[in-house]
Amino acid sequence: MEETKENLAVSVNPEGKTEAIIAYITVIGLIIAFVMNNEKKYPFTKFHIKQSLGLVVVGLVLVIISLIPILGWIIYLIGLVVMIYMWVMGLIHAVNGRMEPVPILGDQFEEWFKNF
Repeated sequence: MEETKENLAVSVNPEGKTEAIIAYITVIGLIIAFVMNNEKKYPFTKFHIKQSLGLVVVGLVLVIISLIPILGWIIYLIGLVVMIYMWVMGLIHAVNGRMEPVPILGDQFEEWFKNF
């Protein structure tokens, strides 16, 4: 399990790590992390705020889909399991100090919020 030099450089206790972790803890944590990073503008924190914001958007879409009887409920339950997996992985990346996107949709979140 050899890590690349890029991962080693990024995983050396980056500035803004606390704010990045807070961003994954509820929507209120996301808002707090955004406010805390507003003047400091740490790239590590900004990256994880984008990832967490993407998870919130996908979560809201799943809630809307859940309003559709039966098929919507099935999609919601499957989506919820996937969302929990992505959330846990994002939180683990933030705790470990890595700027890795969440699985499945992380690269898409970067594209959606590139002007953020």
